[in-house]
Amino acid sequence: MIVFDLECRAGQHRFEGWFGSSDDFARQQERKLVACPVCGSDDVAKAVMAPHVGRKGNQAPVTRPRDEKPAAPAPAAAPAANAAVRAAVTNAGPQLPPEAAAMLRAIALAQAEALKSSRWVGGNFAENARAMHYGEADPEAIHGQTTPGEAEALLEEGIEIAPVLFPLVPPEQAN
Repeated sequence: MIVFDLECRAGQHRFEGWFGSSDDFARQQERKLVACPVCGSDDVAKAVMAPHVGRKGNQAPVTRPRDEKPAAPAPAAAPAANAAVRAAVTNAGPQLPPEAAAMLRAIALAQAEALKSSRWVGGNFAENARAMHYGEADPEAIHGQTTPGEAEALLEEGIEIAPVLFPLVPPEQAN
């Protein structure tokens, strides 16, 4: 998993995008699948970003003062939790407080549990959501992919949807 800082050229809005690889970003950009979450423009490019540089091997690790109590242990990640999410939380760097890492792990775990009882519909998310909303299909929990414009249209129709908070690997691409 790779994270890019992105910027839309139309409104110069900056946002973050998660991709399987640099090539994955290029393919999605060519197919106009990368869009600005603020204005919906698909004229998006990688923004200039500084790399995360870890501490040198000869530097002492950051320690907490003796009077500071250790943070409560984070809940163990479920096997079903996305490995990329666990890696992102683990490798977030020394600037991430233990409490924040624990919260991210808890959110990732909750998402993984919710997705277990949900059906992957891929790029047919909007069609499936509409069919259930209008009584053309039996209601069930689903997850998939859609464009920002299509998601906005669903909300305008009164169809309740919510974004998946952490990157999700489609079943056919999972190892």
